[in-house]
Amino acid sequence: MTKRVVNYNNQLNNPYKSVKSASSACQKMTNIYNEITQSKVENQKLLAILLDPDKIVLENLSILISKINQSPATHIFIGGSQVTTNILDELIVQIKQNCKLPIILFPGNPSQISDKADAILFLSLISGRNPDFLIEHQVKAAPILKKTQLEIISTGYILIESGNETAVERVSKTKPLDRNNLDLALATAQAGEMLGNKLIYLEAGSGAKQAVPLEMIRKISHNIEIPILVGGGIVDLQGIENAYNAGADLVVVGTAFENNNNFFKV
Repeated sequence: MTKRVVNYNNQLNNPYKSVKSASSACQKMTNIYNEITQSKVENQKLLAILLDPDKIVLENLSILISKINQSPATHIFIGGSQVTTNILDELIVQIKQNCKLPIILFPGNPSQISDKADAILFLSLISGRNPDFLIEHQVKAAPILKKTQLEIISTGYILIESGNETAVERVSKTKPLDRNNLDLALATAQAGEMLGNKLIYLEAGSGAKQAVPLEMIRKISHNIEIPILVGGGIVDLQGIENAYNAGADLVVVGTAFENNNNFFKV
């Protein structure tokens, strides 16, 4: 992967001024995790656009891809809590034909696995105590993943209270961590790191009213070594910049981009 500077009309305080980009279209990506960790070392901030297959119409995909190509995104995440569509493979193939960015699966269950992608966040919902999302889904997914060439990135997934019940809460039947309990959030992230997770993902949830508290991001980033992903409740460019400044290594934008494909246009 090569490094570039993203410049949107020379905007002041551009939160993407040190973002890395992918290098070649339709090329099977390798060592995505190494790229993420190297970006952390170099303080190169990363940005993922999260696409929910249930909300995508293939006939309109070319317009969506065009908007992604014009954005400062460095990765595409695909998945959701309740994906029911059977177009996952076709969706990924079409994106890869017209987009250079690595595609990483963000699965809610083992049925959301596609070998057409480049990597998968192998999630464990460590903020909850539902065994299905701590280990059961992972056990079911393991034989499937062994037959693919996907880069598997173990990720400690931490759901943070956001002011409303999110799809992740409903599907996982777990409660998020109290957004004011910074010590518990830190201990959970540290436990995930000690268990061998390669990433920590702080998630407010799709359509969250409130993003992950900046104080929480800051506290965790100062006390763990692995990269931190932050998503949910980020509704504008300032929210992305705030998360970066607090210590997020990669920010995920989903609902805001779904609702406005010109989200990144200045």
